[in-house]
Amino acid sequence: MYIKIFFLFLTLVIGCSKTDPFEWIETLPNPWDLTENQLNIYLPQFHDRFPDYKNRLIALNLWRVGTPYGIFCLGEERGVDPDPIIRIDTSDCTVHVLTTIAYAESQSFKDAKDAMIQLHYKPNRYGQIDPSFQSRWHYTSDRLLNNPKTPDITSKVVSSDILETIEIEINRKQNGEQFLDLDWTSKESISFIPIIKIDEDILKKLPKICGVAFVKKSYFRNGIVIAHEGYLINKKNLIHASSNEKMTVNIDFLSYLFGNGGPGFDGVMFYDFKEG
Repeated sequence: MYIKIFFLFLTLVIGCSKTDPFEWIETLPNPWDLTENQLNIYLPQFHDRFPDYKNRLIALNLWRVGTPYGIFCLGEERGVDPDPIIRIDTSDCTVHVLTTIAYAESQSFKDAKDAMIQLHYKPNRYGQIDPSFQSRWHYTSDRLLNNPKTPDITSKVVSSDILETIEIEINRKQNGEQFLDLDWTSKESISFIPIIKIDEDILKKLPKICGVAFVKKSYFRNGIVIAHEGYLINKKNLIHASSNEKMTVNIDFLSYLFGNGGPGFDGVMFYDFKEG
């Protein structure tokens, strides 16, 4: 009798251990419908259920699938761009990436707003951060090369002979003018993997979650390298805010790259996420 009870208990324990921890997300309300106070209830639960930072990023990404698309939807709440510093009701590609990081590092909406300021804006010469249009990390390529929170890992994934490298002055158009009126440009050497080189062998070398940024050569003439970005989950799935689908979607990465008549981009960069 005791042996049967022991094996029944063991079966239950094993069965529970195989439960997908991400299934819990399906029981939650849509995040884009929540108020700030309601969000304060759920963010601590993500920390409790997913103490590992990368798993928490995955969980928050899955929760946010379906978020309505809205381009250029963040600002400084004053000055040139009065849009909110952080929000959860809508996203474009970069907004989805950055706000998800901020929520993953926070247990309240206020904390997430503070984290977003640290993530989305450059410090001044004194190391202080004052959110402004001029101090914002406007260019993904600049952020990947120079912001320690989202470091470029492209050269760690493939050998140098696979990479394509360009020399570019970010924010400088071919006619010499600045693309954005920032009183700032940056000369950079940027390496990326050509789309035609991307395959499953490369994806196998990636961490369980990383960022992926899409290079478009036609943008180079305006001092821009990256046209789009999102999250690559489990070396297979792309979660990104899609302008075509008008929402955040979860799709097969390789199908996105090579479907619908071929790639719409010329290369990719991969990047990591650093907590804190």
